[in-house]
Amino acid sequence: MAAPRLRLGVNVDHIATVRNARGGALPDPARGALLAVEAGADGITAHLREDRRHIRDEDIRRLMALITKPLNFEMAVTEEMVGIALATKPHAACLVPEKRSERTTEGGLDVIGGHDRVRDATQRLKAAGIRVSLFIEPSIPALEAARSIGAPVVELHTGSWCEAVTQGSYEAPREFERIQLAAARAAELGLECHAGHGLDYETARIIAALPQVVELNIGHFLMGEALFVGLPEAIRQMREAMDEGRAGA
Repeated sequence: MAAPRLRLGVNVDHIATVRNARGGALPDPARGALLAVEAGADGITAHLREDRRHIRDEDIRRLMALITKPLNFEMAVTEEMVGIALATKPHAACLVPEKRSERTTEGGLDVIGGHDRVRDATQRLKAAGIRVSLFIEPSIPALEAARSIGAPVVELHTGSWCEAVTQGSYEAPREFERIQLAAARAAELGLECHAGHGLDYETARIIAALPQVVELNIGHFLMGEALFVGLPEAIRQMREAMDEGRAGA
């Protein structure tokens, strides 16, 4: 049976990063989201951090009002963020770890040590009709915990693999094997499997060949490429890389 079409979620956080570096209203993350959808994105991702370092509350409201594709609301497992999600009701909420000191998300959510807290948030969001995903390490114990929590979707953290590939590290094959095994186990557990963090054209092409992975979420790389080729062209090239990889699945 042919692998399902691989979806592309475009993260617009770093349009807001550029805006916030100077203040004011430009560049506008909502405009970037509209361009991304027009260029072929299947959904938009935005992470409302507790310190509002990039995306702001008003950005979430505007994205909900303006885009015609699903919004994936990345959020920490805090009472504040659960409340915002319940009030906003995005299509999906991806629960991620968050530390004030980090520049970007570092590693997957602790779904083992924080099992009950994550389960409580997951159940509250699901009861409101929000599709919940957990951003986790590509490990079997994390997958087992995600299933126990009751989340229908997991997003595998690909950052360690992508970093190893970029550095030419001998660890790259081992890191990719972890992702392969995790994706296969996710399917066995009945979990929808997404992947993201650090992906570029080449790593997206490679991971697209894993038939269990049905969605990639990519932001920083696309926004960097957009500085040189424009956002629609960056998305077109990413879609092409993903389709090439999927054809070999």
